[in-house]
Amino acid sequence: MAAVSLRLGDLVWGKLGRYPPWPGKIVNPPKDLKKPRGKKCFFVKFFGTEDHAWIKVEQLKPYHAHKEEMIKINKGKRFQQAVDAVEEFLRRAKGKDQDLTIPESSTVKGMMAGPMATFKWQPTASEPVKDADPHFHHFLLSQTEKPAVCYQAITKKLKICEEETGSTSIQAADSTAVNGSITPTDKKIGFLGLGLMGSGIVSNLLKMGHTVTVWNRTAEKCDLFIQEGARLGRTPAEVVSTCDITFACVSDPKAAKDLVLGPSGVLQGIRPGKCYVDMSTVDADTVTELAQVIVSRGGRFLEAPVSGNQQLSNDGMLVILAAGDRGLYEDCSSCFQAMGKTSFFLGEVGNAAKMMLIVNMVQGSFMATIAEGLTLAQVTGQSQQTLLDILNQGQLASIFLDQKCQVYKRAKALDQSDNDMSAVYRAYIH
Repeated sequence: MAAVSLRLGDLVWGKLGRYPPWPGKIVNPPKDLKKPRGKKCFFVKFFGTEDHAWIKVEQLKPYHAHKEEMIKINKGKRFQQAVDAVEEFLRRAKGKDQDLTIPESSTVKGMMAGPMATFKWQPTASEPVKDADPHFHHFLLSQTEKPAVCYQAITKKLKICEEETGSTSIQAADSTAVNGSITPTDKKIGFLGLGLMGSGIVSNLLKMGHTVTVWNRTAEKCDLFIQEGARLGRTPAEVVSTCDITFACVSDPKAAKDLVLGPSGVLQGIRPGKCYVDMSTVDADTVTELAQVIVSRGGRFLEAPVSGNQQLSNDGMLVILAAGDRGLYEDCSSCFQAMGKTSFFLGEVGNAAKMMLIVNMVQGSFMATIAEGLTLAQVTGQSQQTLLDILNQGQLASIFLDQKCQVYKRAKALDQSDNDMSAVYRAYIH
C-alpha cells in the first residue's frame, strides 16, 4: 500500500497502544518537548479528550478516508463525542483558513492542572520490544497553557518502593506519572456504592478492561454503567458471592457498617477466599470491626480510603491509602492503577484510617489558615483576590489551593463573598 503523505494541520486517526483509533489533528509540539528518537512520528492533538501524544506515522490514517471504517468498529459514547467534536470543528472551519486551531473546550478551562504523562509504546508482533531504550516513549500531554487532566483513562506504570518508614507504595515510575500498558486482572470485580467518588472509580475500571459488577442503593445510578459494560448485582451479598474482589465506597461509618452487616449485606456473601476492599473514609475502630467480621468468615480484607475529590476520581488520579491483607493489596494492583496515580500500603488494618485522618486534618488546617489570611486582608484594606494570586504564584501554589479558591473567586464575582458557603453555592448555580 502506498504511503500516505501527512502534514501539519491534517485531521487523522491516531492509534496509541491498546486504545482504539481516535480522531485528532497534527499540531506543533510544545517547544520544550523533544521528539522521540527512532521512526518518524507526528505530534497529534486528540478531539474530545484534549490530550496530545507523539504517534508513529504508521499508526496514523487520514480522517476523511477512514471515517466510515472507524465509526463502524467503535460505538463507544466517548468515541462518538470525539467524532462530533471533529465535525463541529469542520463546520466552524468551513470558509476559513485551513490552519485554524482547535478551539479550547469550555470544560477543560475550569479543570485543574495535571502532571505530564508518558505512554510507553506497545509494539506490534513484527516489531521488537525496546524496553531498554529510555527514549522509546510517547508523551501524552494536556493543554499547553493550562494543562488539564486527561478524561480518557490512562494507566500508570507502577513499581513497588520500600521506604524507611516501613510503608510500601505503588507509585508512578517517575514524578511525571509514567504511563504504560495495563493488563487488567482476570479476577471478577464487584463495586458497591456509585456516589461522587464511586462513579468515577467504576468508570475507570471499565475503561481499563476490568470485568465489573455494580450495586447501588439507588438502582437507577447503575444504568449508565450497565450501558458501558458493567453487570448488575441485585444485592451486596450477590455481588460479593459472584465476584473475586469487591470494592465498596460509601459516605460514612454507619453506611459502611450497614452495607456489611445489614440484610442481604456483604457478610452474607463472604466465604473463604472472597476479598473485600473498603474505600470509605471511616474511623479506625469501624474499619477494624469490619475487618474482624470479614476475616471470621474466611474472607480477606483491605481498607483503602482515597485522598482526592470528584474530579480526581473521574480522571483516575486519586491517592490510595491501603492497609490490611498485603497479598490482597498486590492482587488489586491493576485496579489501583486504573483509579489512582499512587497507592501506599501502610501495614495493619486501621493505619490507613489514621493516616487519612491526619491528611484531612492538614487540609483543614490549611484551609483555616487561608480563611484567616483572607479575613486579615479584608480588615487591612488589601485585595483578597490579589492575595490568592500571590499565593498561587509562590511557594504555596498547589492544586488544592487553586481548587479551593475557585469557589471564593466565583462568590466575589457575584458579590456574595460575605455570605455563607451555601448561599454562595446557590447563587452560583442559579
